[in-house]
Amino acid sequence: MVESKLSAEFNGLPQRSADSHKGDYGKLLLIGGSCTMPGAIALSAMASLRSGAGLVTVATAATVHSIVAGFDPCVMTIPLRCSANGTIAEDADSLSQVVGPMEQYDAIVIGPGLGKSTELGSLVSELYGKVHGPLIVDADGLNLLARAAGGLPVPSGPRVLTPHAGEFVRLLQHNHQGVDVDGVLTRDDFEQAAVELAGKSQTVIALKGNATFVTDGSMKWHNKTGNAGMATAGSGDVLTGVIAALIGQGMNVCDAVRLGVQVHGCAGDLAAAELGMVSMTALDIIDFLSVAFQQ
Repeated sequence: MVESKLSAEFNGLPQRSADSHKGDYGKLLLIGGSCTMPGAIALSAMASLRSGAGLVTVATAATVHSIVAGFDPCVMTIPLRCSANGTIAEDADSLSQVVGPMEQYDAIVIGPGLGKSTELGSLVSELYGKVHGPLIVDADGLNLLARAAGGLPVPSGPRVLTPHAGEFVRLLQHNHQGVDVDGVLTRDDFEQAAVELAGKSQTVIALKGNATFVTDGSMKWHNKTGNAGMATAGSGDVLTGVIAALIGQGMNVCDAVRLGVQVHGCAGDLAAAELGMVSMTALDIIDFLSVAFQQ
């Protein structure tokens, strides 16, 4: 049996005031979803709610809007103009006209289930360079950033990147970090490259995997929770939602990423203890977030 290993390393979120309201706990915007991957952005949204976010809005391709909305009635949804292949077809200006000023959101997510196209690449790069608040980039958002001309755009606000090994290699290849990504890289090589890229690009990177590594270029931290049962589709989307919720509730970005990774792993440990590693899914991780936060 796998046991929870949540440590007391973090103080966690503050106690909630009895006279608080949903607006006190973060207004999030999650951008993603397409005809082939409507569930990814929904998983992020549900994880955000389970992690304490007060208001969660998903902006997704109109072709899958009803599917995404059907996952959880607590999530607000906005249909966006879509292309012939079922992906979002908005640019940054038209997106703002639909979802409202980006400054109204306490944290923004882009990437889960987004798809890949030249137009989407422009959207991700524009938001990366223009949004003043915290922006978390995951999944296809990372793959699109890896194609950006001239490397990662200069950020105008806090940025969090959550790559797995394959996505991180693509980021390295495009950003010319001096690492031979065509050769055999050790985990230490990856982590040193993450430190260099985070420092150079002014980002916080959560390099996912066994003992997920978090760095902002100076701080270096390894997670001690999680298990192999979490190697399942959608697990990373859940992590993105957890991190966004913690940032939205006012935590320092570095602390939010570390606590998010730790709680996410703890929920996975609790799910594995109850269900076994073979049978657990990303939905099970969401289900056990409540117990992980109680710890």
